[in-house]
Parts: sequence; structure tokens; C-alpha cells
Amino acid sequence: MPTRVNRQTVDLSAYPDLMVLYLGMRVNRLYGIRTFFSFGRKISESVAGKPDGLLLHEPVYYSFFPMNMGMRQYWRDLPSLLAFARSEPHREWWLDFLRDSGGTGFWHETYSIRGGMEAVYDDVPKPLGFGRFAGIGRARGPMFGSAARLGRTEHGSPVLSETDLYES
Repeated sequence: MPTRVNRQTVDLSAYPDLMVLYLGMRVNRLYGIRTFFSFGRKISESVAGKPDGLLLHEPVYYSFFPMNMGMRQYWRDLPSLLAFARSEPHREWWLDFLRDSGGTGFWHETYSIRGGMEAVYDDVPKPLGFGRFAGIGRARGPMFGSAARLGRTEHGSPVLSETDLYES
């Protein structure tokens, strides 16, 4: 017997600056499993601290082989998201990862209700997400920081500069 679909929706008008992030970490080498679980614990502790502006954090499993798991996060607005990304210990983790990915790859894609989408893929060997249809380019110059990739340059400089990354 057919059943009626219970169709529902949401009113997002209370969230005019909503940001949605999909983030993932991919194990590229066997020793990357240790890095993967280390970051998982750090992120869980960080989210438990309820950063200002984080509305919801959900784990997401993309694939088990290669291991690629991550999260979906909903942020009140870009300034809240960037404040968290620029704060400790997040900034320190990011710097450590970019100095040595520990056998893993990291990626994120950001979607803004006000318009704009952006992504970055660090040590991800095969394109995924946007990269599968839009092509991959180097994250340098105006493509280096997420706010600039979103077209929101009024939100200041990236979590770390190109000089921090490439000349340290």
C-alpha cells in the first residue's frame, strides 16, 4: 500500500548569513591513520567547547577505502567561522598540518547563503567535489585564503599567510 510522503522544509530567514562547511580528511598512507585519529580527537574536543557561532556539527562518512571521513558544520556567519579558524588551538593545528600532512589529505568546501562557494584541497591525490568538474588550480595569490575565494576580502587576511606556509 502506498504511503504519503511527509514533506517538510525549513525557514532560514533567521540565519541571513549562514555558512555551511563540508570538511574531510583522507588517509593517503598507512601511517596517516594515526594522524587521522589524532585530528578526530582534537576536533571533537574543540566542538565540545561550543565555539561562538557554531550552530551544528555533524560527522560525515564519505568512504571507508580510502578512509575519508569528516564533518558538516553550520555557522551563524563568516566572521564567527573565521574567528574560530584564527583562534588557538585551531590555528596551531592548521599550521602543523600544512607543515606535514602526516600521510593524510585535508579538504573543505564552503557554501554561503549570501552567495559564494569556495574550496581547498591539501594533499588530496584525486579531485573530489568541485575539483571533479571545475578543475584544480594552485591556492596562491587571491586564491590562497577562504574569505578571498568567497569574494569577502573585507574579512581580513587568511589564518596564515603564503609567506608563513611557503617560506617557513
